[in-house]
Order: sequence, then structure tokens, then C-alpha cells
Amino acid sequence: MIRLSHSEIEALIDLPSAAPAIQAAYVATSEGRVNLPPVGHITFPEASADCHIKYGHMQGDEHFVIKVATGFPANADIGIQTGNGLVLVMSARTGETKAILHDEMLLTDIRTGLGGAIASRALGRRNATRLLVLGTGPQAQWQVRSHAALMPGLTHIGLWGRDAGRSQKAVDALAPDHKVHPEPQLERAARDADIIVTATGATHPLISSGWVTPGTHITAVGADAPGKQELDVDLVASADLVAVDLVPQCIDHGEVSHAVERGKLSANRLVELGTILAEPSKGRRDDRQITIADLTGIAAQDIAMANAVMEAATRK
Repeated sequence: MIRLSHSEIEALIDLPSAAPAIQAAYVATSEGRVNLPPVGHITFPEASADCHIKYGHMQGDEHFVIKVATGFPANADIGIQTGNGLVLVMSARTGETKAILHDEMLLTDIRTGLGGAIASRALGRRNATRLLVLGTGPQAQWQVRSHAALMPGLTHIGLWGRDAGRSQKAVDALAPDHKVHPEPQLERAARDADIIVTATGATHPLISSGWVTPGTHITAVGADAPGKQELDVDLVASADLVAVDLVPQCIDHGEVSHAVERGKLSANRLVELGTILAEPSKGRRDDRQITIADLTGIAAQDIAMANAVMEAATRK
């Protein structure tokens, strides 16, 4: 059995090399080739924290994957990491445990970052140069790294956080590999951006509909559990195109769930990202459209990352 630590897993992952597997996972999901049971959630209201359990099997794969990931934001105040967890790789033939990947949230962070960049690349304007990322934690930083890796045309990257000190720490953590500018005023930064990525744990909207100019694309990855929300309901409802990673999951607890619940957005307007990746004509049609990708995270991404790690570990 393979056992790998955070550092060992990190040494095996290359963002551009892993991206095709994540993209293929979205397509396979939309084509019905992945068994994805409903996500498990455990919430800890007193700590404003949660635990996600995601699991699934991709048709034809010799393995199935179970992922446990926790998010405890208050850990930052006591100097320990906010995310943790592990991935179990099990045999789809015998049920044996083939690998324990003690990634401490790393694989989730990477696959979410790559998923965000894949969505932005598919739906953003071809001439997009200005990226704005909301958030200061590990996921916001992975969004910067992933977008820079997959979209080299992004020449201006801004980062906004509610705490100026944490924003600067995030900017410093990304240097010198990535030149990122802290953004002190969210509204002005949003109006100037070509692509906006929201990667926070917010439970109330951060981006208002009036701040988003024609042609902007938004990738929202923060609303991965019930009660979370980063975008104004009217913004989601009025967008020209709303893409999701998995329709039933996003209606249940994604960014779009708030607009659907209030009757401002119908489920038949939602297009899965995998469908757009397989048929680009179903995506952005012109440079004036406002597009949104609501990504709640799917086990198919975890399967893709686990397979990539297993293959790399076997080669080594």
C-alpha cells in the first residue's frame, strides 16, 4: 500500500500537467460516466467550520476515491493551517485500500485552483488581461497560481481581502513567482477586472451586480457548503450565461442555489462546465456577455488528482 505525506504529494504534482485530467473529469461527469453520490457535510457552527466528504468512481477506473477535507478558518488565529484531510484510494475490484494520501487539503486546493482556471479559460474573453481574486487563504493563492499557469495572457493580477494585513501576507507568499497587487477598494477593482475569482468563506454577497461590467467573467468557488454566498443574487440571475460543475449539487448548496430558491433563476438555464468544455459553442458567444461559473467541487476532480498522484508515485 502506498502512503504519502503532504510534502511527498506536492513534489509529484505539476499544475499544467494535471490540468488535462481535471478538464477530462468535468467532461466525464457531464456525460454521465462518473458515479457521484451526494456530498457529505458536517458543520461546526461554534467554530464557523465544516467537513466535506466526497467520493466517487469513474467508469472503467481500477480505483474509487474517498476524500475527507476540513475547513477551520479560526485556525489562522492560533498559527495552524485552516484546512486538513486525506484521500483514500480503494480498489474497485477487491475493495482493498491501495493508498492513503495524507495531503492535508493540498489535493483539494490544487484541483479547485485548476478547476477555477479551466472555467475562466473556457468562459473568459480571449483578450482578458486583468484578474481579480477575492480571498487571502490557501485557495485564493492556488487560484492565482493556477490562472497564471493556464492563462499566461493575464498580465495584471490583483488580490483583495477583508483584512489588509492578511492580503499583504498572501501577496508576499506568492512572490517572487507571481507579481500580485493588493487591491484596497473592492468595487473599483471589480469594475476594472476582466475575470473575477471569488475564493472566500463568505456567507453574504461580496460582489454587487452594479459593479460588474459587460464582458466580465466570474468564477465563484467559495460556496461549497450550505449557507455560503459570495455573489449578489441579482448578479447571478441577470448573467448571460451561468455554468455549474454539477447541476443538482449547485442547486442544493452552490452560488446559484440562492437565486433558484428565490425564484430568480430556473434550473434549465444552467449549463454544466463539462458540456461547455466538450462543446465550446455552448459557452461564451460574444465579448459583451457577463458569464459566471459556480463551482462547488466534485469528486471527479478528486479522482483525477488521486490518479495523477498514483501514476507519478508508481513511476518513481
